[in-house]
Amino acid sequence: MKEENQPTTAKSGGIGRRICYAVGNFGQSAFYNALSTYFVVYVTSTMFAGVDKALATKLIGIITGLIVAIRIGEIFIDPLLGNLIDNTTTKFGRFRPWQVIGGCTSAVLLALVYTGLFGLVNVSETWFIILFVVVFIVLDVFYSLRDISYWGMIPALSEDSHERSVYTALGSFTGSIGYNGITVVVIPIVTYFSYVFTGSHTESQSGWTAFGVIVALLGILTALTVAFGTKENESALRSKAQENGNPLQAFGALAHNDQLLWVALSYLLYAIANVATTGVLLYLFKFVLGQPAAFSIAGVIPIITGLIAAPLYPILNRYIPRRYLYLAGMVFMIAGYVMFIIGAQSLTLVIVALVLFYIPSTFIQMTAILSLTDSIEYGQLKTGRRNEAVTLSVRPMLDKIAGAFSNGIVGFIAVAAGMVGTATADDMTAANIRTFKMFAFYTPLALIVASLLVFMFTVKIDEKMHAKIVEELEAKLASGEIKSEDAQDADVVEENATETADASGVAAGAGTAAGSASAK
Repeated sequence: MKEENQPTTAKSGGIGRRICYAVGNFGQSAFYNALSTYFVVYVTSTMFAGVDKALATKLIGIITGLIVAIRIGEIFIDPLLGNLIDNTTTKFGRFRPWQVIGGCTSAVLLALVYTGLFGLVNVSETWFIILFVVVFIVLDVFYSLRDISYWGMIPALSEDSHERSVYTALGSFTGSIGYNGITVVVIPIVTYFSYVFTGSHTESQSGWTAFGVIVALLGILTALTVAFGTKENESALRSKAQENGNPLQAFGALAHNDQLLWVALSYLLYAIANVATTGVLLYLFKFVLGQPAAFSIAGVIPIITGLIAAPLYPILNRYIPRRYLYLAGMVFMIAGYVMFIIGAQSLTLVIVALVLFYIPSTFIQMTAILSLTDSIEYGQLKTGRRNEAVTLSVRPMLDKIAGAFSNGIVGFIAVAAGMVGTATADDMTAANIRTFKMFAFYTPLALIVASLLVFMFTVKIDEKMHAKIVEELEAKLASGEIKSEDAQDADVVEENATETADASGVAAGAGTAAGSASAK
C-alpha cells in the first residue's frame, strides 16, 4: 500500500479528540437507558398514580402498546435518517451538526415526557394520548439522528480496522458507565427529589421529573462535546466514493451486503434478550427478592465489568480474533441465565448471575459494532457505493427494535404479574413468579442460543478479511476500475468480494485470523 493512500487516523487529532468522542456516548447511553427502560417503569409506577386503578391499568396498557408500535414503526425510518446524514454536506462535516440538532431536541422532549406532559392525563385522556404519540415519535426520531451520527462518525475518523476498535472501545467504555450508571442513581435521584418536593421518601411525579431533567441536561452537554471536540477526516476511500444516492439505492446497498445482514441478525437476537432481561431487573429486586434497596447492585456490577472489559478488549484482541471473543461472551451469558433461573429468589445467586450476564456484554457489543463498521468497505466493494451512516444506522435500528420488545415485555409483565402500583413482594404468587421467569429468563436464553448459532455459522467478516478488502478497494480506486460517478461492473466487483470472503473464511477456519485493535 502506498504511503499517499494511508488513511488519516484519529492519532493526528490527539488524545483530546478521542476523549471528546468517548464523552458523547456517556450521555447518549444514559439517555437511552432512561428512555428505553426507566420511562416504562415510570409509566407503570407513577405516571397514573392519581388516576383510578382500573383506568390506570388500562392507560398503562395503551401507553406501553403505543410505545412498542411507535418504535417498531420507526425502524423503517432509521435507514432513511442514515441516508439523510450520508447526504449532509456542511463546513462542519457530515455528522457533527446532527449531534447538536438530534442531541438537544431529543433532550428537551425527554424532560417533557417525564413530566407526564404536565399532568395532561388528569385533564383529558384523549388529548393526552394524542399528544403523547406525537411527542414520542419526534423524540425517537431526533434521538436516532444523534445515535446514527455518533456511530456513523467512526469510519469518518479512521478507515483502519485497528484504529476503529480504539474508538469503539472508548465509546463502549464510557457508554457502559453511562448506561449502567443510570441504574445505580435512578432510585436515589427519584427518592431524594420526591422528598425535597413532597416530604415523602416514596416515588413521586416530582422525583421522576427531576430525573428526566438531569438526564436531559447530561444529554445536551455530551452531544455538544462531540460536536465541538471532534473532526472528520478525509481519505481516498471517502473522497473517491460515489455519491451516496437516494433512499431506494441506500436500501438496495443494505440488501446486497450479506455480511451486514448476518451480523445484524445475530446482534438483534442478542439485543432483544439483553434488554428483555435488564428491563425487568428492578422488578426482580422489588417483587421477587423483596429487596428493592439492593437494586443499585444491578448497576454497580455492569459498571465494574465495563470498566474492566472495555480497555481489556483491544488487548485480548491482539491475540484472539474478535469472533471468538463474541462466541465466548455468548457462553458466559448462557451460564448467567441458567444461574438466574435456578437462583432468582437468592440475592447471592442473583449477584453471581449478574456478573456472568454482564462480563461479556462489552465484548459482544464491540464485536458487533466493529463487524458492522467493517462491512462498509465490504459493501463498497460489492456494490461500488459507500454508505457510512446508512450502514451504521442498522445497529441503532436493531437497538430500537430490541427496545420496543423491552417496553412491551416490561409493560406486559407489570400487568400480567400484578407488579403495578402499590403491590409488594408479599403480594406475589407462584404463578406471578413463573410468568416473570418465563419472559425475563427462559425466552431470552433461547434467543442468546440462536444468536450464537447465527454468528458461528454465517458471519465471515473479520480483521484479516477487512484488511484484504481495503487493499483491493484502494487498488481499484487508484486504477479507476471503480469510478466515483457510477457503479459499473458491479457483477465483477461482487465476484471479487466473494472470492475475498471465501479466502478469508478458509483462513479464519484454519485459525490464522490476526488480532486487531492496538490500544495506543
